[in-house]
Amino acid sequence: MEGENPIEDRGFLGAPVTFFLVVVFQLLSKWLDQLKKKGSSNNNTKEAELRSEIKQLLREATALSQPATFAQAAKLRRSAATKEKELALYMEKHNKDVNLSYDLYGNVLIVSKVVVYLILVLWFWRTPIAMIAKQLVQPFGRLLSWGTGGHLAGHVMVGIIPWLILSTRVSKYVCKFVEF
Repeated sequence: MEGENPIEDRGFLGAPVTFFLVVVFQLLSKWLDQLKKKGSSNNNTKEAELRSEIKQLLREATALSQPATFAQAAKLRRSAATKEKELALYMEKHNKDVNLSYDLYGNVLIVSKVVVYLILVLWFWRTPIAMIAKQLVQPFGRLLSWGTGGHLAGHVMVGIIPWLILSTRVSKYVCKFVEF
């Protein structure tokens, strides 16, 4: 009996696989964001060392507040200012390196997400990805069936684009509760 169940034409696993792919992309995006945050705070050993040196030099400079030790205190302050410039350059370089590397991974993730979504849209265009009872989606039936051709015996055929949008929203909500 050809054409009785249009969902089985491309496989009945289209909706769960699509949802799984969307969740994986959301989790990868969240994981990359958390790595970026950790990466910017992880490499603080040199930064902490420079900050402690600056504090020590400034403490020594304030301890030398007598007129006879003014030159020595000024020398320590200049040394602390030099260390502050070194710290600023180090932080700028480190942040730039971290942002470049994670931006590259983020761009690769976005490009792969777009490619996968386009492949899914082309694969399931004009093919229903799921079937839902018409009563469950009463005001949104036409919106959900966009690109599939409509209804079938009291059921709404869900198209790939509305399914991707719905899956993305649900996966963002689910990923809020996932910790890495």
